[in-house]
Amino acid sequence: MEIVRATADRAEDIGYVHAMSWHAAYHGLVPQEFLDNFTPEKRAEMFRTTIPASAEEYYIAYLDRQPVGMLALGNSQDDDADASVGEIHAIYVLAEYWGRGYGKKLMDFAVNRLRELSCRTVTLWVMAENTRARRFYEIYGYVWDGATREINLGGKPFVLVRYVFALE
Repeated sequence: MEIVRATADRAEDIGYVHAMSWHAAYHGLVPQEFLDNFTPEKRAEMFRTTIPASAEEYYIAYLDRQPVGMLALGNSQDDDADASVGEIHAIYVLAEYWGRGYGKKLMDFAVNRLRELSCRTVTLWVMAENTRARRFYEIYGYVWDGATREINLGGKPFVLVRYVFALE
């Protein structure tokens, strides 16, 4: 697997991975109407404008030149975090590649990159109902720190829980 920094010229690939992985991960959780509007084309357009203007770093993972995963990372956006806290803002792998070790490789890359950026702790937020992702994070070594927040997707409220991973 090759992981490369995503620039706006890779918006189609990152948009495809983002949308299709959302459809697989959140089918039955997120309202279908919301997912129907969460298309590769719309996500690509969003990334085309977001990537160049963002302080976050975006990466796309390729296997045999085909996009299979995506990642966004940077400083934590949490009010209680200092400059030593990095955050994985997004990490997704296409469903057909789940359980094959590609998610772990992407996570290893993210953790190492945040370590290079002098972070001592990594956080990420995940839907409380997303048991598959939570299990993956826990096996990797992340621990839920008790923090929660609520978001609304398609008119439905969701609780997010924060996981923490120490780099030291």
